[in-house]
Amino acid sequence: MKKKNKWKERLHECTHNANFMIGFVIIVSVILVAIFADQIAPYDYMTQKTGGRLEAPSSAHLFGTDDLGRDMFSRIVYGSRIALWVAFLGGSLQLAIGVVIGLACGFFGKWVDRILTFMTDLTWCIPGTILALAVVTILGKSLTNTIIAISLVAWASYARIVRAKTMSLRNMAFVETGKAFGESNVALMMRYILPNVIPSLLVMVSLNLPGTIMSTTTLSFLGLGSQPPSPDWGLAISLGLSYIQRAPWLTIWPGIALVYVTFGFNLLGEGLRDLIDPHMKTQ
Repeated sequence: MKKKNKWKERLHECTHNANFMIGFVIIVSVILVAIFADQIAPYDYMTQKTGGRLEAPSSAHLFGTDDLGRDMFSRIVYGSRIALWVAFLGGSLQLAIGVVIGLACGFFGKWVDRILTFMTDLTWCIPGTILALAVVTILGKSLTNTIIAISLVAWASYARIVRAKTMSLRNMAFVETGKAFGESNVALMMRYILPNVIPSLLVMVSLNLPGTIMSTTTLSFLGLGSQPPSPDWGLAISLGLSYIQRAPWLTIWPGIALVYVTFGFNLLGEGLRDLIDPHMKTQ
């Protein structure tokens, strides 16, 4: 009965948290669009000459057409899959690197902490876009390489948080009990410490994903990320700049889609922060 009441209280808190609910609805809507893109999009995003070149928005083409006669609405719909792939892969890579390094720093301390903290601070100090550009130059132009590049420069914030949390938990009674039972260091970190860090990581992921998406979009805009004929929104904005006066919808619609997704993740992150740590609740 107590568990049921607790779940009811948590559900009540979630449903009455405006930021969380609005962000949740936005992200779910993007996920649904990505899943059912084949059914929602009236045309294949690569099919050319579905209408006239640079045709204005109409009933046949809701968002108009691009310079090759491709339906912009279909390309925006399929672009949602790329945005979610960037969020998933980028967030996973940043978490994996940041959690491993943060746990090692906080748990072992001494020379391990000094070396890894130096690496973290060095990564933190270098401008992310410049370092990402260098990584993409080495790996080559592609969306996956761009995500890897962004992740290799964005993990430092996760490592710092995990390190601080681990240092505050490593001498707690439940960790000492695990040591007394002969648990290995890996088991102590993964079974005893990491579960207590996860709530903070969930908030960080939600708040950092917009930055990951925007950084990847920036590299695509510069021609280092997604390559034609990808429906990537950043690439669409870049290609549409050549026709900004004649066909402004080529940049307006992918820009709105990008703002919609990043806004959703930001609200979701703020809502999670309010739920997990009420003392930091947004005023």
